[in-house]
Amino acid sequence: MQAKQGYFEAAGGPEVIRWRQIDLPAPGPGEVLLRHEAVGLNFIDTYHRGGLYPVTFPATLGLEAAGTIEAAGEGVKLAPGTRAATMGPSRGAYATARIVPAREVIALPDDIDARTAAASLLKGCTTEMLAERVATPQPGEWALVHAAAGGVGQLLVQWLAAIGVRVIGTAGSANKQALARSLGCELVIPADAPDIGEQVRAATGGAGVRATYDGVGKATWEASLKATGRRGTIASFGNASGPVTGVNLGVLAAHGSLYVTRPTLFDWYATPQEAAGGVARLWEMIRTGKVRIDVGQTYPLEQAAQAHRDLEARRTIGSTLLLP
Repeated sequence: MQAKQGYFEAAGGPEVIRWRQIDLPAPGPGEVLLRHEAVGLNFIDTYHRGGLYPVTFPATLGLEAAGTIEAAGEGVKLAPGTRAATMGPSRGAYATARIVPAREVIALPDDIDARTAAASLLKGCTTEMLAERVATPQPGEWALVHAAAGGVGQLLVQWLAAIGVRVIGTAGSANKQALARSLGCELVIPADAPDIGEQVRAATGGAGVRATYDGVGKATWEASLKATGRRGTIASFGNASGPVTGVNLGVLAAHGSLYVTRPTLFDWYATPQEAAGGVARLWEMIRTGKVRIDVGQTYPLEQAAQAHRDLEARRTIGSTLLLP
């Protein structure tokens, strides 16, 4: 089977993404051939492309895609014709089809379509990990979500509100701020406000939040420290503005004996049982309407470079799909 595949030969800006036709072999033992209907765009794709997360060249891009299994190798229980999705850790989702290790493939329930899966699987499981495993504020407690109108941010706001957590968000434009409020934020602070920490403290009676979820990184680190209350947790899960470096551990004591973690999804989904539980919980939240999946924009697959530009320039809202 022939497929179109995105790849790059050196780290750099979106312009390094190239395209080629490849011949896919028959899947080997423990593998499947997955034909893609939708590909998910995630910030981690820009980290691979830009060199923040080193890769071996030439390299492929993308962790998340959904479609249909066309063929299965020896020992695979998933039959051809099964609707399925993947969220990594293997890269290569920027393609019309690819060979994937069967252990990374998740069969889709009948009520989850390919676009919903590709828009939600990686971000949704990241949300489940953050809200229910990494930092777990209880009903009535406060949490801060940076980039509350972004892909993970939207899901986190909804998820936390659904389990009774009081949510404060940060967002850039007026439209994004309004969206964050509509999803469940009780207070939305402009992302460029110089006093985010102070505003959070005022809203929480001086106590600060129990948990801060920070996918922005360098630009929001100081605000996260100031906003998080005594013995609270900062979950720093992304580097959209650059990585947090040179952390002085004494700062954590000075701000109230804080906990800080830099979680990675596949450390929390390390076993099939852990992954299956998280995926099932995500489908439940979508199925019951507690979490709505917003596909804010779509691009043809070969316009992935433009999608990267828009994502890094904060021009996207919610999830983004690349369509083969």
